[in-house]
Amino acid sequence: MQYRTLGKTGLTISEVGFGCIPIIRLETSQAVKTLRHAYDRGITFYDTANAYRDSEDKIGRAFSGMRDKIVIATKTGRRDGAGALEHLENSLRMLQTEYIDLYQLHQVSREQDWEVATAAGGALEVVTKAQEQGKIRHIGVTSHSLSMALRLVKTGLFSTVQFPFNFIEDAAKDDLRELAIKMSIGFIVMKPFAGGMIDNATIAFKFLRQFPEMLPIPGFDSPEAVDEILAFYNEVNTVTDDDLVLMDKYRDELGKQFCRRCEYCQPCPHGVSITPAMGYQVIARRMSPAVAVDFARPAMESVEQCVECGECLSRCPYDLPIPEMLKKHYSMYKNHLASTK
Repeated sequence: MQYRTLGKTGLTISEVGFGCIPIIRLETSQAVKTLRHAYDRGITFYDTANAYRDSEDKIGRAFSGMRDKIVIATKTGRRDGAGALEHLENSLRMLQTEYIDLYQLHQVSREQDWEVATAAGGALEVVTKAQEQGKIRHIGVTSHSLSMALRLVKTGLFSTVQFPFNFIEDAAKDDLRELAIKMSIGFIVMKPFAGGMIDNATIAFKFLRQFPEMLPIPGFDSPEAVDEILAFYNEVNTVTDDDLVLMDKYRDELGKQFCRRCEYCQPCPHGVSITPAMGYQVIARRMSPAVAVDFARPAMESVEQCVECGECLSRCPYDLPIPEMLKKHYSMYKNHLASTK
């Protein structure tokens, strides 16, 4: 494992971090085992959020008594000061720590979010005060909007920016990456597998390792998953022509509109299993129609409950036309179902 400094924070971190969403689905003992294995293998940066259910509690249990050995990043999605403070205090308690290394304003992608967060008594004011009190060491921001991310970095208010980056979603490669380097802003890579749409870890990390100044934080749900990714770092990174062809194949298959499985659209008030249904097109291409229909049946049948209320549209950070896409996928599913009879 190699180590580097995270932007202007002065924090020394491992060249690959640990995104802690997947440990939500693990029993506490298994989550602790996976986290400690990652640490034993050299990973020192752990990214979580108040919204990630019991993720913070599991991190706190895993690293109790060794706080100075790791770097913890967490987040609040609240824009109001009272809500952000509540999240911060809860995070400190769950993580069993007196301070957060990196506290991030989460998913600031819309103008109205930024206006509320920066208003008097808003989240930024409260978080800045907490930094002065020593409860937070550095302040960062996450976003899914390239234009907003550029604007946020330019304010000079943040030490890090977290943004989606992979060989399918590579819009940040030029302007945002270059601006972050120029301003010594640490760049944390979310969605290294495009929300699970890239199922080839080798090709995903061949792309990412071309940008060593950017910190990828893949999600791990087992010690074996940790070992798989870290094995790539034992070799010199080489991207071949065949690798580039494979990347293009993925891009062609997914197109420009695809679900990253962030699940911000969930839960649907009418019971639609939005996330798995949004991925049916990819499932159908990678499996036979009969297998795809059987595999996705519960999710696809739930699409019938969609009333196009628009709730999911207001939550999607990528502005996907979710009801329209669900209709398209459901039609494909019905055609496949008919062909198997």
